[in-house]
Amino acid sequence: MSHTADYDCAIIGGGPAGATAATILAQQGRNVMVLEQSLFPRPHIGESLMPQTYWTFKRLGMLEKMEASNFPRKESVQFVSTSGKDSQPFYFTDRDDSPCSITWQVERDVFDRMMLDNAISQGVIVREGVRVKEVLFEGGKAVGVRVVTDAGSEDTFAKVVVDASGMSSILAKQLKLRRPDPKFKNAAIYAYYKGAYRDEGRNSGATIIIHMPKRDGWFWYIPLCNGVTSIGVVAPPSYLCTGRGNDPLVTLDEEIAKCPGILRRLEKAERITKGFVTTDFSYRADQMAGDGWVLIGDAFGFMDPVYSSGIMLALKSGELAADAIHQGLSDKDLSGNKLGCFAPELLHGMNMIRQLVEAFYNRDFSFGQFMKEFPHHRDHLVRILIGDVFNDEVAQMFDTMRQWITLPQPSDLKTGTETT
Repeated sequence: MSHTADYDCAIIGGGPAGATAATILAQQGRNVMVLEQSLFPRPHIGESLMPQTYWTFKRLGMLEKMEASNFPRKESVQFVSTSGKDSQPFYFTDRDDSPCSITWQVERDVFDRMMLDNAISQGVIVREGVRVKEVLFEGGKAVGVRVVTDAGSEDTFAKVVVDASGMSSILAKQLKLRRPDPKFKNAAIYAYYKGAYRDEGRNSGATIIIHMPKRDGWFWYIPLCNGVTSIGVVAPPSYLCTGRGNDPLVTLDEEIAKCPGILRRLEKAERITKGFVTTDFSYRADQMAGDGWVLIGDAFGFMDPVYSSGIMLALKSGELAADAIHQGLSDKDLSGNKLGCFAPELLHGMNMIRQLVEAFYNRDFSFGQFMKEFPHHRDHLVRILIGDVFNDEVAQMFDTMRQWITLPQPSDLKTGTETT
């Protein structure tokens, strides 16, 4: 049975990926509906941006809004060793002092609302507080979504369905496409603090990555507005979530007390929230697109958050997917091959970041020693930290790195798991 499409595109989820895809499609004259289960603003983890988001913000019409915000400016990333020694900051502006080298640390409830309001201002229709139960298919092609509201269920039909539902991965789970990443089975416990120590000047907005003393895991330190700092510890669940009772704050406090690199930054700080927990958060789907459907952002895959790549990849995937969908609609070709034509480019960038994640978790590898021996790769490392990963140049660093440690070849990373 064929149905008349209500929309050119129905997008499940109004987070950064969904809002990006919706906005760009609307800018191109497409009729777009976003279906969001939550009522914004909503709390969400993942506050740190990469500078390469600048170009997507510019295209979305978000750049002036970001520049006018009170989000702390992020100009650097810094690492802290197991002994608590700080590295020299990696300043993004040292390699390029243009505005695109500075980004932001964002409060996700505020940022996500800004992104969704920007989409609405450009013609996107948004429904909040509705749950997508399933994606509808006819003859193997996605044709719409079944939505549950307080009044019951209803069907909305669209020429293309985009899953931007984040970790819910509604369509990937429906089609049984989602696979865990066996290398990165970690958990995170986090909370928010006020009054944590911050450097002055250029490094005041830095994301700081702090090794635990025995390299059992690591802490993130992300400065936010009004003196608030996001602090989280990441480690395998077998270490972090076993034998410590039901209160995650007990575990968080214990790990802070053992880690000089984070402890000294919190000496005068006060925790202002409860503790939060998330587990087993690295995965990827087997496909990015099929006939009439596309997966973007965390709905396609989530990578270990050590380098804060999540929002950058969400925005990039939304942008690339929107262009592919627009072209497919123009050409009247909504096949998986057409809608997923951007997949090789996105996967290449994701795989560059994933190899750096592998090096970070290798106990036998030291970035400091590597940079001392191969200083010409410092630029490649900074480019990856910026998010400049959709090119072949930065891959040169990993060719050299394989002389020190075992890393998968890029060809082995198509789905995020090794074939060796």
